[in-house]
Amino acid sequence: MRKLSSIDWVALILSIIGGLNWGLIGLFDFDLVGTIFGSMSAITRIIYILVGASALYLLIIASKLTKE
Repeated sequence: MRKLSSIDWVALILSIIGGLNWGLIGLFDFDLVGTIFGSMSAITRIIYILVGASALYLLIIASKLTKE
């Protein structure tokens, strides 16, 4: 079993942030990221892009783990 690298940890943390944000949106119609950084500001968009890229990265890592 391999240890998590720094990029693995960053992807995991960003995906958790994204998941919690979606949970807040679904439960309370509250966008925490948008509230903190401004609704669809440049920073908010970058965070959403990074969260999406992290999810894709974790999907690739997960598919590799199932082949080992």
